[in-house]
Amino acid sequence: MKWTELSILTTHEAVDAVTNILHEAGASGVVIEDSKELDKERIDKFGEIYALNPEDFPKTGVIVKAYLSASSFLAETIEEIKLAIANLVNFDINIGENVLTLCEVDEEDWSTAWKQYYHPVKISERFTIVPTWEDYKPVSTDELIIELDPGMAFGTGTHPTTVMCLQALEKVVQHDHTVVDVGTGSGVLSIGAAMLGAKSVHALDLDEVAVNAARENVELNKMSDIVEVFHGNLLDTVKEPADIVVANILAEIIMSFTDDAFSIVKPGGIYVTSGIIGAKKDDVKAALEKAGFVIEEVLMMEDWVAIISRRP
Repeated sequence: MKWTELSILTTHEAVDAVTNILHEAGASGVVIEDSKELDKERIDKFGEIYALNPEDFPKTGVIVKAYLSASSFLAETIEEIKLAIANLVNFDINIGENVLTLCEVDEEDWSTAWKQYYHPVKISERFTIVPTWEDYKPVSTDELIIELDPGMAFGTGTHPTTVMCLQALEKVVQHDHTVVDVGTGSGVLSIGAAMLGAKSVHALDLDEVAVNAARENVELNKMSDIVEVFHGNLLDTVKEPADIVVANILAEIIMSFTDDAFSIVKPGGIYVTSGIIGAKKDDVKAALEKAGFVIEEVLMMEDWVAIISRRP
């Protein structure tokens, strides 16, 4: 199915009115690209990294985009939209430059084109991440296959921080270990720990979307009898000590609860931390050592760091 994308450069003042006009013309939703987004201060609720590309936003004003299905009445609809927007000046609404541009979009580009970039990826000695729609046969008898559908949320499981965590878990997880996965996201680390022989995995995330995505992926990989996913902040749902705690989150958050992590890791147990940019490596190491952990190994990939530490 063919769609026509309408892009309207207007003012902040006119956004609501333009949006309403587009809805009345048959658009089921709009995309708003606001020049002010680049300077907006954001509440750091989940430890997000905000990296916006200025090229994705107008230099001034707002671009409102809508999508209309191609039909024999499309030309008339566009003319009605133009007239309705131009008429806003009669209501003392500043419409700014009011530049309207059109381009044709194929629906297939939205729904399936991204899949061509996502294929099975071997990310460690044993783990291979496989998209659900791909047929893949293991190349070795001890290969561990994690199936993920990145359409659920939280990427493909192949980010350097995730890769290093899985590589670290390969080194430390033993049969009958108990594992806690802080900030589980897609659940890929919990699934990996279960496949490596963990007896139980307690996964938690503050974001309810992540919790739902993780539960779906755990079920997809038939690990529901080992992995239980909770909605919670950091370690607040963890009641029992664990052999291994893994936290793939931002450095600032890791440093904020090192003492709590130390109390949860069993004596002799392991704490795997990642999501750490290179510039924060020494800060995190110092925080871990201050809490009582002994640094055993530091892994690096691109500009990212993972640290394996042990509670004596």
